[in-house]
Amino acid sequence: MNYEFDWTIVADAFPLMLEGLVVTLELTVVTIAISMVLAVPVAVARMSEIELVRWGAQAYIEVFRCTPMLVQLFWIFYALPALTGLTISGFTSAIIALSANLTAFMAEAYRSGFQAVPVEQVEAGKMLRLTRLQQLRYIIVPQAIRQQTPVILSLNISIFKDSALVSTIAVADLMFVANTISSETYRSLEVFTLAAVIYFAVAFPVSLATSNLERRMQQNSARGATGSQSFLSRMIPGRRVATA
Repeated sequence: MNYEFDWTIVADAFPLMLEGLVVTLELTVVTIAISMVLAVPVAVARMSEIELVRWGAQAYIEVFRCTPMLVQLFWIFYALPALTGLTISGFTSAIIALSANLTAFMAEAYRSGFQAVPVEQVEAGKMLRLTRLQQLRYIIVPQAIRQQTPVILSLNISIFKDSALVSTIAVADLMFVANTISSETYRSLEVFTLAAVIYFAVAFPVSLATSNLERRMQQNSARGATGSQSFLSRMIPGRRVATA
């Protein structure tokens, strides 16, 4: 069976799918902004000496890490309105579900970064009579975020891809538009290939930047020399770090 790839379908679908991409990016940016803020108190609560607070934060993290995002999305969209009596739009439900999920993963990344901050610096902050909030703001959080930046970027790439699930609750994102065009034209190969290319075109540069950043951090910690490597060569995935 010979299948002829129809480029006219791609040309016609491309503008509509770019509109869907805008919705996907809006969801992703808002989710990341919310999660990066909310993950800080969750991570702090996860390390609290008060058992009730610590267990509550851990329970939240484990629930969202150990259940499928699709289930979380459906629960918020269908079950939460039934419990509260409130009408929640698909876009709002998507923001809540994606943010709650990403916050759980981001909180664990933050916690790892918090615990990696040298104790001496925290003690110095105490000697300077900084409050716990000031210690977090000026000493702990900046270093933790800087150290965990590759992990945070990887999580952000994942949430961008996972946002395709919101099409199941009729949010007009990139995947929803692709499904609609595919059902109307019966040209699944062209439509979903184009959708895959668009997702890849957005995520791949961020993935390269993440790999480059992680490699530079490894080089700095190992005091390696990178002068002989070009910027592009350092961005090639799988390239070994040059060490002295």
